[in-house]
Amino acid sequence: MASKGTTSLQVQAREPGGSREARRLRRSGNVPGVIYGGGDDPVSFQVAARTLRQALAGAGAVMDLTMDDGGTSPVVLKDFVRHPVTGAAVHVDLLRVRLDVKIQSTVQLELTGIENAPGVKEGGVLESVTRELNIEALPGDIPDSLSHDVSEMQIGDTLTLASLRPPSTVTLTDDPETVIATLTPPKLQVEADDGIEAETGVVGEDGGEGEAAPEDSAAGGDTEAAADSDAE
Repeated sequence: MASKGTTSLQVQAREPGGSREARRLRRSGNVPGVIYGGGDDPVSFQVAARTLRQALAGAGAVMDLTMDDGGTSPVVLKDFVRHPVTGAAVHVDLLRVRLDVKIQSTVQLELTGIENAPGVKEGGVLESVTRELNIEALPGDIPDSLSHDVSEMQIGDTLTLASLRPPSTVTLTDDPETVIATLTPPKLQVEADDGIEAETGVVGEDGGEGEAAPEDSAAGGDTEAAADSDAE
């Protein structure tokens, strides 16, 4: 029976094989995988690609894994490899866990209230710098994601990890000074300022050339004087 808030995943044990065996499994609609941790030896398994996709789509942090021999254990996703072109599942690694022991994991950070931020309304650009956070929590307390409201950010503001307030059951393990987001001035305004400076430089150069005219006049006068002297 699945634990509260978890998803069941039925898999079949298999003998470890090489890349040829893995390709054969994938051609038949299955995904090769390995279960680690829990003080036991790694166990290779295979699972139908559709079953795995449905389990991952509906799962929280913890899944109740059942082997074809009847053994069950709570697991979390350790690694999931997709084909870079097709996106098809290539390999999955699962980690056995104890529900009463904290583990480290990663979660997505979602920024909310972006459109309401005064700096954004003034044309500023909000950039999400860090999208994934490292955390520590009990397996059952690991959230799907963490969110933070940025609706008060002004132009020039920088948001760091220290500003986040995760649930009391979750500990952030990254450096508190890690930059999460920035709100910079409008890019068009910066480009316009650069254009004005460039035009100012051109005007200055023209003015310099104009001031050189008297020297040309003086030189012309000397030439005329020399010509008169020759004539005498």
